[in-house]
Amino acid sequence: MGSRREMERLIESGEITINGKTATLGDRVSMQDMVAIHGRQIKLTAEEDVPRRVIMYNKPEGELCTRNDPQGRRTVFDRLPKLKGERWISIGRLDINTSGLLLFTTDGELANRLMHPSQQIEREYAVRVMGDVQPEHVKNMVEGVMLEDGLAKFTDVQEFGGEGINTWFHVVIMEGRNREVRRLWESQGLTVSRLKRVRYGSIFLDKRARAGEWIELTQQEIDQLTELTGLPKRRKRDTTENREKIDRQRKKTRAIRNVNKHSRPKQEQTK
Repeated sequence: MGSRREMERLIESGEITINGKTATLGDRVSMQDMVAIHGRQIKLTAEEDVPRRVIMYNKPEGELCTRNDPQGRRTVFDRLPKLKGERWISIGRLDINTSGLLLFTTDGELANRLMHPSQQIEREYAVRVMGDVQPEHVKNMVEGVMLEDGLAKFTDVQEFGGEGINTWFHVVIMEGRNREVRRLWESQGLTVSRLKRVRYGSIFLDKRARAGEWIELTQQEIDQLTELTGLPKRRKRDTTENREKIDRQRKKTRAIRNVNKHSRPKQEQTK
């Protein structure tokens, strides 16, 4: 029905009732209680009976990781499948100029644990660097660099080819501070010209989702993510009905994308 903060605001404003009485923060609810929001009764479902859903989205550059943008710019939530009675929660963020893997889930506790620094979940990025990268630069970033918000470091740095001033590296960090990968390279006098996240924990970005598209993770992939956090597994989804619905949503999204692509006005030729 909304985020934890949104629900707390509704409770504080007296919009939620339990068995006909106005709810207060801290009230406990069982499956036998009747909960209503704005006077409308809500169907309660035990947490362990709600299938845990996770999707992988291949974010293109230029999209914002926010639900709504006052300037009307495209956000990552614009392309996600619609949910009824649930909402997609972003597992981490990417800045507007960073592309690649974003995970979304319907389970807030899973999202919180996957993002929390104490869990030490690996995030891997492909980085194109402008400048002459020396061994001491890599050594400094692996041992740790003091940034304005504290010590930061890569746990692994591997060169992946390229020539001249544009060389590709793969780097791994264990937390998701704002622009952390870019700032680490900048601390060595080097500039990141391209940045793409290719892995989050046990999930790798693959060809199932092209730029601007999403794919729902398999039950095995969801269970692997869950194991990283120490959370118990939940019951499996109704795969047949759910898969048919997801396939319809993906085809609709892809069809709209193709229409928009072909309906763009051609640029006028200039003499």
